[in-house]
Amino acid sequence: MFKKFLQAFLPGIVKPLHSLWNEILGFLFIAIAVLMIRALWRGYTEIGLGFAHMVKFALGAFFFAVMLGFGIHAFWRARRISKS
Repeated sequence: MFKKFLQAFLPGIVKPLHSLWNEILGFLFIAIAVLMIRALWRGYTEIGLGFAHMVKFALGAFFFAVMLGFGIHAFWRARRISKS
């Protein structure tokens, strides 16, 4: 009897929590990406100062793109979970 209760009750709780977890992660990743914009702009203006500044900017741009991609993907997964 308890097993039937858990089988009926848990999916209704786990699914929204899973979706909420993905939304929280998406927000954090996008917030990190937004915080990177100022550093990227500063790095872009310093590209002409040498190779080290160019590498620093390239790594920052890569990090920004990865964080933004993870954030968008997390929101996409949260929506997919809530629809199913």
